[in-house]
Amino acid sequence: MWDNDYLVSSQGVRSPRIIYGTAWKKMRTQELVRTAIQRGFRGIDTACQPKHYQEAGVGTAVAASLNNRLRRGDLYLQTKFTPLSGHDPAQIPYDPGAPLAEQVAQSFRTSARNLQTDYVDCLMLHSALPDRRQMTQVWGAMEQIFHAGGARQLGISNCYSPATLQTLYQTATVKPAVLQNRFYADSGYDRQIREFCRQRGIIYQSFWTLTANPQLLAHNAVTGPAGKYARTPAQILFRHLTQSDIVPLTGTTSATHMREDLEIFQFELTADELAAISELIGS
Repeated sequence: MWDNDYLVSSQGVRSPRIIYGTAWKKMRTQELVRTAIQRGFRGIDTACQPKHYQEAGVGTAVAASLNNRLRRGDLYLQTKFTPLSGHDPAQIPYDPGAPLAEQVAQSFRTSARNLQTDYVDCLMLHSALPDRRQMTQVWGAMEQIFHAGGARQLGISNCYSPATLQTLYQTATVKPAVLQNRFYADSGYDRQIREFCRQRGIIYQSFWTLTANPQLLAHNAVTGPAGKYARTPAQILFRHLTQSDIVPLTGTTSATHMREDLEIFQFELTADELAAISELIGS
């Protein structure tokens, strides 16, 4: 990836404009992450949530990929602390009876061991907690990891309430630098949240971007440029997002699609083409 294929967050952390997502890969995680890095992906998303992620497989793939030409600092790795409600009761990677702050610390130590690294580029809260006091405790524990050098920045995922995000931003000492949400029509494509992020330098990451949006991929605002540039509709939608400073996650298991996902940086949509797609998603 080239320098203009990256964004810089409010914390000064550089991240790729497209990230490889590792959810639901199970026993293929190591193989697929290794392939993604070989194809050119420099951003990897995972979580300390055995129910949906095999984090250790990510770490093994990353370790096997590092060499004289690719160093740890060339990769952007982000993981997540998942609150108790998001876990399979038989696969909780921390003591569920421990205080919340200790759960966060234990989860991060597990992630660091799984990923074979002493720091991550972003530590995210997988989902907001319903109780404000608990939210404060968890975010405070994440801030301790940040101040200790374990995370270069903090973020939150699955946060669809503008009020929740605003409250977190106002009360946090270390402000969230990344927001990762499902990108789909039912949430209005997070128009209000994305504007809040834009104003404060928070990088907005989208997931479920293709699967949840067949209507977008079939719209002539997307299929028209696809024909013009000899690209797929998926490439056009991803390119629109990256040109709009949205970072899409792609979880493809196809090496061909990995190559196509990275080829989006070989062309640019015109201002009119961007505007036509923006009208569909309200940005």
